[in-house]
Amino acid sequence: MGQVQHRRQAGPGPVARCRRRPRRRLAGPLLRPADGGDLMSVRRHTTARLATALTATVLSSALGVAAAPPAAAANPTPTSWEAKALGLASAQSTAQGEGVKVAVLDSGVMTNHVALNGKVTTGPDFLKDGLQPGDPRWGEHGTAMASDVLKVAPKASILSVRVIDDKEDHGPGDFKGGASPTSQGIDYAVDHGADVISMSLGGEMFGDSVDEDEVDALARAAQKGIPVIASAGNEGDMFNDASYPAGYPGVIAVAATQQNGSRAEFSTVRTYNSVAAPGVAIMSAKNTGGYAPVNGTSPAAALTSGVVALMLSHNDKLTPAQVRALLTKTANHPAEGRNALVGYGQIDAAAAVRASAKPPADGTRPVKYSGKEHLATPDGTPKTQHPPLETELGDDSASARRASGCSWSSARC
Repeated sequence: MGQVQHRRQAGPGPVARCRRRPRRRLAGPLLRPADGGDLMSVRRHTTARLATALTATVLSSALGVAAAPPAAAANPTPTSWEAKALGLASAQSTAQGEGVKVAVLDSGVMTNHVALNGKVTTGPDFLKDGLQPGDPRWGEHGTAMASDVLKVAPKASILSVRVIDDKEDHGPGDFKGGASPTSQGIDYAVDHGADVISMSLGGEMFGDSVDEDEVDALARAAQKGIPVIASAGNEGDMFNDASYPAGYPGVIAVAATQQNGSRAEFSTVRTYNSVAAPGVAIMSAKNTGGYAPVNGTSPAAALTSGVVALMLSHNDKLTPAQVRALLTKTANHPAEGRNALVGYGQIDAAAAVRASAKPPADGTRPVKYSGKEHLATPDGTPKTQHPPLETELGDDSASARRASGCSWSSARC
């Protein structure tokens, strides 16, 4: 069975350019020290990809902006640039996420942060690596993403499901051939009342395959009428590899924009991009208290999940297809209407919430995932969920590799 290595996608600082692209090697972040010294690796993996939450010190060094002072403990929503860009004041005058549960599949959420108190239910830890709250590798990224969801939908609730590690990326070999934590997390969210599933994480395919457990779990989410949002990836200024789950059918993939509304330079450029949202210097909760600015498609996806929560709060009958249609129709479209940089453009929360009162008809019908043909081109796919336009799976499917005896570590893969 194909599996995808997932990690957080909070965004890059300055990165090293590798002379040669490693084959099937996975993310390990490189951060520039605040004193402007040499690039350093902060994980055991030596890789050419980047996806990590940045601390205020590191990010301010990378962006040339001042870090937020520790005393800035109030929710930064009223003055944040992303709130203005999304039209949150108008959107929140109509709905604030009442009655909507957002499942945040991430590295865990610290429930005692002032921005999260009383709003988080902690689900299982599917990573099962023995880490507990308080460990440096627990809850840094997830806490930030949960706060970004609630920044947009302050009256929504969060279901935290731990599926990634803050500091170390995990590959298929870590799961002893069982279902990935991400697929288990999706199923748990579906079975425990989630109205929205938010995944600010991603990874490339092993051998251009798919993780059938994950796609099957996403199909079950579609059957239950649950919209799924994922970060598009932070590869735009490097190798621009596709990222999954963003590239899976049915997922609303979110690119990142900067303050002038254009694509953030790190945001992955792929035709699976559905929409975009602010993803630069997003003030987010720290698992140690206070706030810090974060870059990446991670906060872009979390903010979009919050907007979807507002939409469902205003109209709880919306289907995933209607949510997608409303987000794309009301977004600030690029000149050509849609492109691989930002999809249909930066979302407009106020317009999306208003339009959710009278959504377009939903002509889709959920169908069970039936193998790689489910990921064919749009013309050959049952009209159920939006398929990734670039997915072309030939004989290099998971089943073909199993039949040939090919392993993930084999040079033949």
